Amino acid sequence: MDNHQLAALAPIITLSTVAIAVMLTIAIRRNFILISSVTAFGILLSLSALGVAWQETPIQTTLLIRINSFALFYMALLLLASLAVVGFCYDYFKTREGENEELMLLLLTAVLGASVLVSSSHFATFFIGLEILSISLFALIGYPLNQSRPLEAAIKYLILSGVSSAFLLMGMALIYAQSGELNFSGIGRFLANQPAMNAMILGGIILIMAGLGFKLSLVPFHLWTPDVYEGAPAPITGFIATVSKGAVFAILLRFFIGTESQVYTPLLTVFSVIAVLSILGGNLLALLQTNVKRLLAYSSIAHMGYLMVAFIASGSIAPALAVESVTFYIVAYSITTIGAFGVVSVLSTPQIEAGDIELYRGLFWRRPWLASAFTLMLLSLAGIPLTVGFIGKFYIFTSGGEARLWGLMLAVFAGSGLGLYYYLRIIIAMSMTEEAPIANFGECSNHWVSSATLVTLSILLVWFGIYPNQLITIIQSVSNTMR
Repeated sequence: MDNHQLAALAPIITLSTVAIAVMLTIAIRRNFILISSVTAFGILLSLSALGVAWQETPIQTTLLIRINSFALFYMALLLLASLAVVGFCYDYFKTREGENEELMLLLLTAVLGASVLVSSSHFATFFIGLEILSISLFALIGYPLNQSRPLEAAIKYLILSGVSSAFLLMGMALIYAQSGELNFSGIGRFLANQPAMNAMILGGIILIMAGLGFKLSLVPFHLWTPDVYEGAPAPITGFIATVSKGAVFAILLRFFIGTESQVYTPLLTVFSVIAVLSILGGNLLALLQTNVKRLLAYSSIAHMGYLMVAFIASGSIAPALAVESVTFYIVAYSITTIGAFGVVSVLSTPQIEAGDIELYRGLFWRRPWLASAFTLMLLSLAGIPLTVGFIGKFYIFTSGGEARLWGLMLAVFAGSGLGLYYYLRIIIAMSMTEEAPIANFGECSNHWVSSATLVTLSILLVWFGIYPNQLITIIQSVSNTMR
């Protein structure tokens, strides 16, 4: 490996070094403030290393990893999202009993797995990155050992994650048995020389999609989502909904568009059914929820369905437009979802997790700035103009319209209407003059890190909603160099 390849791997090497440094710091001195500071500084250091790697792109560092603008952009997004989660975790866990320093180490290893995942060009790093991410998430979900709900959620995630990994490995095995290739480019060349996709390759790709469908909580692989979202600590739920799903969708794009396997009609039919079921199922089930975390869980299922529409469009239109649409939507979704779960984490206390919608009654009159931030996040998730979510939803409609996916577009339209209804339910509850059942709920004011993070996210949400041109330009340059 030469100096250019090492420089291209600088963000991953830096992140690994920071994880080791945090582990050693914990062994020397247990101090949650110190460990949180080291973690945040390490993430910022990894972000600065992206500039070093950018100068070397595109480059195939090994057979396993290809660093290009696409990989570095997603690494930057994942690191920034993780930095926001670290801020929320600091305020959330500093008042909790127990030793919480290892939480930061687990966050770093999860981000490391996600970074390996988005830069992989081989089935080996595909699987290794996904498992590093998944194992870290399992521990993060069940981190509050003295509570039953997080442990129950962690066990559910562990069991179903193991099942999804089995599907994934079986799919990889079928493709390797037929093509003799594990590298994405090699698989792409093999498929290009085939007159039609045979049953073994088709079965392998469907199994891979099933494995990824679990990670993305697409219907019918979504059953774990509401229980895990409700049981996990609020900041960790935000991490699962954004960093984990963003990384998995990035590798979905990289594998399918890189091998051009998404153009086959049988696959497009399967993907279309999954997208429609996810959009309608997620939104309809969200209507029935009285718990904010479960409502956002079903909402996330619908949002992954919207992303699938743009992904399916890549089989009919220029892949660059589909990648641009998906990437912008993921950025918008990450800003709003982290902000939404950030509000939940700020309102939560060691005794009560801010789940029940009834607890949000009158929030506008008790905590107006917090209610305003939450309202912005919900309106962005609904795709209301002047928010970044509106631009993201517009991209989805543009991709679907260009590809003439009228059935899917109808599902997106119906799902967006349903989503607006249940998001407004929360906003109306916050604007009621009646007080919450617990009078002093969410009155803690010592959350300055979370408050600063929420202000930043709110500004980005409105800024990119009104002036998206600069972000669009960056994403367009990334989309054109994905392979």
